Amino acid sequence: MTFIIREGRKTDMPSVLKLIKELADFEKESDAVEVTVEDLEKDGFGKFPLFETYVAEINGEIVGMALFYPRYSTWKGPTIHLEDLIVTKSKRGLKIGSALYNKVIEYGYKKGVKRIEWVVLDWNTPAINFYEKTGALVLRDWNTAQITESAIESYVKSLD
Repeated sequence: MTFIIREGRKTDMPSVLKLIKELADFEKESDAVEVTVEDLEKDGFGKFPLFETYVAEINGEIVGMALFYPRYSTWKGPTIHLEDLIVTKSKRGLKIGSALYNKVIEYGYKKGVKRIEWVVLDWNTPAINFYEKTGALVLRDWNTAQITESAIESYVKSLD
């Protein structure tokens, strides 16, 4: 089965959101997705885009995507954060994920970034094995920290 990898377009965002929801299901966080198609269109294709995407397409159908954005490391300089890389379940095993991953790595290389980073769940052994085979370091001694919108609001109000 032949596929192409290309830059994502505004008109791809309904398919991208569908893939985001599929990934949330896979990660056992089905109810966590709040972003809408309109958010993706505005945030990715507005005057100051907040992210970029690559999509994988088979016969006009989007079957995979990688969404990433620039970051800055105080130790290294410019970096990229790969937020999500997903291939729809029925199309896994066709090397689409590898092709999307390669495209992001090539993009980072061309941009001269010092690092590309992402988060992988500790139970996603196939992904961890794949990443390590490509030379990626999986930092098991670092924990991801997040503060949610409601916690931000509560914290800010507590400062008064």
